[in-house]
Amino acid sequence: RLSSQLVVAALRKMGVDAEHVDARDVMITDDQYCRAEPQPEAIAEAARDLVLPLVRRDRVPVLGGFIGATKEGVTTTLGRGGSDYSAALLGAARGAEAIEIWTDVDGMLTADPRVVKGARLIEQIRFDEASELASFGAKVLHPSTIAPAVERGIPVWIFNSRNPGGSGTRITHEAPRRAVSAIASRSGIVLLQLRTPRMLLTHGFLRRFFEIFERHGVSVDVVATSEVSVSVTIDEGEDLEGLLIDLRELGDISIARDRGVLAVVGSGIGDGGEAMGRALAALAGVRIHLLSLSAAGINLSVVLDASETAPAMIKLHDAFFGEGAKR
Repeated sequence: RLSSQLVVAALRKMGVDAEHVDARDVMITDDQYCRAEPQPEAIAEAARDLVLPLVRRDRVPVLGGFIGATKEGVTTTLGRGGSDYSAALLGAARGAEAIEIWTDVDGMLTADPRVVKGARLIEQIRFDEASELASFGAKVLHPSTIAPAVERGIPVWIFNSRNPGGSGTRITHEAPRRAVSAIASRSGIVLLQLRTPRMLLTHGFLRRFFEIFERHGVSVDVVATSEVSVSVTIDEGEDLEGLLIDLRELGDISIARDRGVLAVVGSGIGDGGEAMGRALAALAGVRIHLLSLSAAGINLSVVLDASETAPAMIKLHDAFFGEGAKR
């Protein structure tokens, strides 16, 4: 709240006709404090009443990110990435021509630059690819951020506030279709596997399996199934005690900790199999615990030992973006 008022003061000193708007009056959420869920219709109504009149008078409304409030006026917060999420929600509510996210990197890159020294800037990327990369560890963007823009088809730009002259990354439906656009990774992964012959030809078994995760509020990332087993990955920090008790009622459970997941993301990765073949060839000699192609066919997820995650990312990046790599 204080930072947004400081921004207003700075803008006014520069001659900009700025006005502070309390974000709690606009960013209406439910009552899940610390990870509140925004209410888009209520936000759109509040933006129409409080923000749009300022814009029509050529004034610049300034709202703080990350915070909101319930309909009863109780302050809430949106959780990690909440400030960017706030910007996207407001832009979508007003039908903006574009949404700009100013951060501390030049945009979305082909890999984590802390791991891959030759990571390259992606000037344009598709909405679905950006969402996958954000979900699988690309720190520049929170998974929730672009969802409001996707629904309205509003382009999202990522710029570096420390390099305002940079070209940035444009996220849009019209970005070029590529076999592989980038590689992301996450560590701190737990791999759970349920084995039971009762799965065989049993209707509704997977529904019962995933209902247990829903009941315990545990999110699942990567999924793979066979006739008698199902494997899933979850985050290390999840409370497993009650979850495992319920899962053991369905069959035998094995748990593997200290895993990592690599996501090879591209809208054309499933076309013809050449890109997937190149990815597997690059990972020759690496022990793979689980391999899964997303339902949309844009994300090849590889679960491996956490210690192998960084070396494997370097190998994959070299295979797709290194010198002599086929583009």
